[in-house]
Amino acid sequence: MKMVFLWTDALIFLLVVTVIAGVIYARGKEHLRAPWRLVARSKMGMASLVVLVAYVAIGLLDCVHFRQSLPDKDVNGEMVYSGEVLSILDVIVWPLKAGVEKTYSAPFAAYAFTKETVELSDGTQQRVFPRLRYGGAHLQNPEVDRSGDILQRSAIAIITGLLISLTLVIAVAISIAHRHNQTTAVILKRIGRGQLEIPWHVILGTATVVIVILTWSLILSTKYHILGTDMVGQDVFYQALKSIRTGLAIGTLTTLVMLPFAVMLGITAGYLKGWVDDVVQYLYTTLNSIPGVLLIAAAVLMLQVYMANNPDMFDTDAARADIRLVFLCIILGITSWTGLCRMLRGETMKLREVDYIEAAVAFGVSKFKIMTRHLLPNVMHIVMISVVLDFSGLVLAEAVLSYVGVGVDPTMNSWGNMINGARLEMAREPMVCGRCRRPLSLCLFWYWPPICFRMQCAMPSIHVCGSDAA
Repeated sequence: MKMVFLWTDALIFLLVVTVIAGVIYARGKEHLRAPWRLVARSKMGMASLVVLVAYVAIGLLDCVHFRQSLPDKDVNGEMVYSGEVLSILDVIVWPLKAGVEKTYSAPFAAYAFTKETVELSDGTQQRVFPRLRYGGAHLQNPEVDRSGDILQRSAIAIITGLLISLTLVIAVAISIAHRHNQTTAVILKRIGRGQLEIPWHVILGTATVVIVILTWSLILSTKYHILGTDMVGQDVFYQALKSIRTGLAIGTLTTLVMLPFAVMLGITAGYLKGWVDDVVQYLYTTLNSIPGVLLIAAAVLMLQVYMANNPDMFDTDAARADIRLVFLCIILGITSWTGLCRMLRGETMKLREVDYIEAAVAFGVSKFKIMTRHLLPNVMHIVMISVVLDFSGLVLAEAVLSYVGVGVDPTMNSWGNMINGARLEMAREPMVCGRCRRPLSLCLFWYWPPICFRMQCAMPSIHVCGSDAA
């Protein structure tokens, strides 16, 4: 295979290395360790950290890309590589990627969602729901065996997840026992009672839930499409997993672009005041006056024209989609730094009047050192809070931009592209309840027999999809 290095992969791993270096540096500084010890004692914070680690781990697995070699060689005898770029995540969930059906199918279905005309053994034709190629293909009689098979596999998956979680709990207990010179049994009791300084019972409990959910999803997705398939037959669960990397890239890379502008200009304007403050205020006020969506749309369209005029610069579709994602992160970063800059400016104007800043000025400390040694550490709490809150907002912004067609490349998996594709299909072939004739988006209980708005839908399969009555 041939390794493929995309811009977003390099930037994400650069950020990971920076975070690790920051952790190593903070471990040697007591004033930096003290706030994080408070975070480590927070039950909600530790539970959120476990979920975040699982999210980041899936994204990082999708950031190591390569191209597989082909059996044939070129005329010069050199190795030829496939044009498809794969990742480690693709290898792990290969059955999801390879299990492509013809078109739509419902979650855990064994039959297609729409009818097809098939020719019977006696020469007659009949409209039937054909069997899926991969979903439930191992069942001889899906109508009878499917429910029992799902329950059996779910039980196996849950037991497997619990065994993995138990192994993790024992490993953590052994590590803590070795560090505190106590027996493992005593540490297990203290973990269960929540008597340790760090809430390990919350951490391990949340990790158990995450591991069981992931194990259940991966085991059942090898035999079923647990979220169904889309219009071209691709597994929706696979697309949702692949979209995690896009959301991670949008949130992290946009933050890398936004922070230097916001921190540098905000602290400089708040401390120096005068004409510097006027220039910074004019800059972010002017930028705020431009509609962000229009600015992003114009920039993305300019990039599309450039890529269309220079197709030789991108050897694969993944490289083309990646450079568009990087450019989108840059535009989002340029348009989203103004809010944090304004908050940092106000906080700096307050801090410049406190005693330790005035003492530093009296001792002749340079303005640059005052801003970096005294002001910057005391505004980092605002930076941290703003970055955490803006992360989810940036992921949502990508979904909205892709929804209107100016987000990431259509060939890249993202939640926005998934929503946009579903919207287009719903507009083309709206699905309605077969009894109350309401759209399924309004008949909230269409899938729960026997409830609907008229209380008459007896089965979840009673609806109309296009021209076929299921």
